[in-house]
Amino acid sequence: MEEHDGIEESSVRLTGSSVNGSGGGSDSRWVDGSEVDSESPPWSLLDESETREGQGPLRRRLVKKARRVDSFDVEAMEIAGDHGHHTKDISMWHTITLAFQTLGVVYGNLGTSPLYVFADVFSKVTIKSDVDILGALSLVMYTIALLPLAKYVFVVLKANDNGEGGTFALYSLICRYANVNMLPNRQTADEQISSFRLKLPTPELERALKIKDSLEKRSSLKTFLLLVVLMGTSMIIGDGILTPAISVMSAVSGLEDEIEGISTSGVVVISIVILVCLFSIQQFGTGKVGFLFAPVLALWFFSLGSIGIYNIVKYDITIVRAFNPVYIYLFFKKNSTDAWSALGGCVLCITGAEAMFADLGHFSVRAIQIAFTCVVFPCLLLAYMGQAAYLMKSPESAESIFYASVPDAIFWPVFVLATLAAMIASQAMISATFSCVKQSMALGCFPRLKIVHTSRKRMGQIYIPVMNWFLMIMCIVVVAIFQSTTDIANAYGIAEVGVMLVSTSLVTLVMLLIWQKNLFLALCFPLVFGSVELIYLLAVLSKTKEGGWLPLVFATCFLCVMYIWNYGSVLKYRSQVREKISMDFMLELGSTLGTVRVPGIGLLYNELVQGIPSIFGQFLLSLPAIHSTIVFVCIKYVPIPVVPQEERFLFRRVCPKDYHMFRCVARYGYKDVRKEDHHAFEQLLIESLEKFLRREAQDLALESNLNELEFDSVSVRSRDSGAPGVDGNGELRIPLMQDRRLEETGTSISEVSSELLSSVMSQDEDPSLEYELSALREAMDSGFTYMLAHGDVKAKKNSFFIKKLVINYFYGFMRRNCRAGTANMRTPHMNIIRVGMTYMV
Repeated sequence: MEEHDGIEESSVRLTGSSVNGSGGGSDSRWVDGSEVDSESPPWSLLDESETREGQGPLRRRLVKKARRVDSFDVEAMEIAGDHGHHTKDISMWHTITLAFQTLGVVYGNLGTSPLYVFADVFSKVTIKSDVDILGALSLVMYTIALLPLAKYVFVVLKANDNGEGGTFALYSLICRYANVNMLPNRQTADEQISSFRLKLPTPELERALKIKDSLEKRSSLKTFLLLVVLMGTSMIIGDGILTPAISVMSAVSGLEDEIEGISTSGVVVISIVILVCLFSIQQFGTGKVGFLFAPVLALWFFSLGSIGIYNIVKYDITIVRAFNPVYIYLFFKKNSTDAWSALGGCVLCITGAEAMFADLGHFSVRAIQIAFTCVVFPCLLLAYMGQAAYLMKSPESAESIFYASVPDAIFWPVFVLATLAAMIASQAMISATFSCVKQSMALGCFPRLKIVHTSRKRMGQIYIPVMNWFLMIMCIVVVAIFQSTTDIANAYGIAEVGVMLVSTSLVTLVMLLIWQKNLFLALCFPLVFGSVELIYLLAVLSKTKEGGWLPLVFATCFLCVMYIWNYGSVLKYRSQVREKISMDFMLELGSTLGTVRVPGIGLLYNELVQGIPSIFGQFLLSLPAIHSTIVFVCIKYVPIPVVPQEERFLFRRVCPKDYHMFRCVARYGYKDVRKEDHHAFEQLLIESLEKFLRREAQDLALESNLNELEFDSVSVRSRDSGAPGVDGNGELRIPLMQDRRLEETGTSISEVSSELLSSVMSQDEDPSLEYELSALREAMDSGFTYMLAHGDVKAKKNSFFIKKLVINYFYGFMRRNCRAGTANMRTPHMNIIRVGMTYMV
């Protein structure tokens, strides 16, 4: 199936005579009132058509005005209300097991930060007294306690999207509460997905409603919110470049002092070799070596804590004075400008903190909290305190403090552990980058790329070849150019703090809009954490000339790519909406569509969720015949992590029955994996379509029976207004399918139920249903044809120069060079028909 741009059309409200009034209360269960294009034509048109065709009663049954059974997913409607998103009941032992596993996936970056933090801090500040060491240590300790511990562990982790975390998870969560998506993709039917349902802002809290209203009405706020999300995503991709570079190079730098003859050039060469090996094994997936990650990182954290305790006891136990935050003040008072510059190195102690939230989907909130508070946090504090204690006796070792503080007897084991830990930390960041790019593609914000699923069991393990080799080349370039962890650290800090600021902004919006917290408490979050992050950002931006420009360049490039792709996709979609074929034109063509209908099923892929795409007109003009059954297939991404398989498809009828035209909307979440074989997809589609036809016939039979019942009851009521079954207002209580709260009436409930059931069961003998099912089976036996559009997008001649440049050249270049839609389908080329079309935007 084609990887569409993830854009859909908004709902249109039904008005007046467009609604079939006979549906009554049952329409509230079955009808999505947002779609109007399948409304059957006036009876006069059908009578003319019937007279013209000269068909008998079967023809009348086929063109009978169908009740609006539009946007339903047959299976989804059966389970609606029964499925909900419930938190899994996890045992304590399972939680502890998950907490152990998080060490190898989530905390790799945080665990390797002691390799380079103090080395970078004291490259800016010369150690002249104990205040320098105690102030730097106190600054590191309270930074870890404030941001990873207080912010992420106790606040941000709770702002998850059905167990999923990360920038896009926050964005999708906000999109579900307020229609802030740049694309008009909100449909009423999507809100029936079990994991979509959310508690909307209560009317009592006017503040939440005002924020929601402002976000939905002001396009400038929507654009700003999208840019913030894309900026955070760009920074994460930049992390994917810088993390392997600084982690591997910091681990290898220990050889420079231990082995004579190895210079900086040698360290660079060894680092590049390790990086090439690291990226070369990505194609095999992390699952094959994942079972080693947690034990290695657990041993690494144990060694950090043990070495820290050893150094504290041996060199200076009074280092605990750093718990007094006064030393931070004394540090800045003594060093002033140099201390401000040292903040850029201090921020490296929280690198990887965002991974606690981004990787939440693979674990649980409790597991991540336990692992950090019980293992990671105390081990990191002991490691930094041990290094500071060593510096109290040997301040000249600041440049290579980590390996200098390691006892000689265990240098090589620690070196091997450090190298493995650096590779694991890099692996985790590379995998996070792949996931981030996939989510961007799902939301229509990144060009289509080839995605390889490396695990049959875990859908999150993916491999993107183009991104993998791009990251490898960029890592090699960074290491070869900078040749120093200090300069790379200047770049690394900007990317990390940028992502944190984006998360702070989005979580604040979640607090105001969704959690509906007290205004004072909600504003305390950005004031406390945002101000600290802003201070760090200003500090690292001061190092722009010393390497800080690199992540800014990366972020700007990726931001431009993602925004241009999103902008072009939106314009293309709006053009398709404007040019869609009108229902009046389809009715004029008749059921033959002005051509010959031959047996077979045509699957026409398009991006519209309502209306007939203009590309269908191109197929009618280009082909000598058209298939007897046409299904308009739309791949739609909804702002939730995963759509349950039983709620995947929406079916609805397009045009009257004898046209044999349907719409199928296949809904996917941004975490969903699309790996359907075309045979399996075809089989599932036909089974779902048959269920839809049978349910439609059931509904028609029930409606007809209810109408007859109502007519009979009205006759009885006219004779006796006080008859049983009539309430005080004179209204007849009619038992409906979805209303099980039947009250006793003059007519026995069992008698009514038996009568309704027998009429519904008799629908299997409905000749129109049997005819349509037999026609569908005949078409299926003749085979499927995939009808694809090769659309080109051009700016109008009267457009501004910038728009022409962006659409005709940049967006056009990306469309020509991104992965083609047919590459994502396992369909024989002989089953594909493609026509070209140009969209003027």
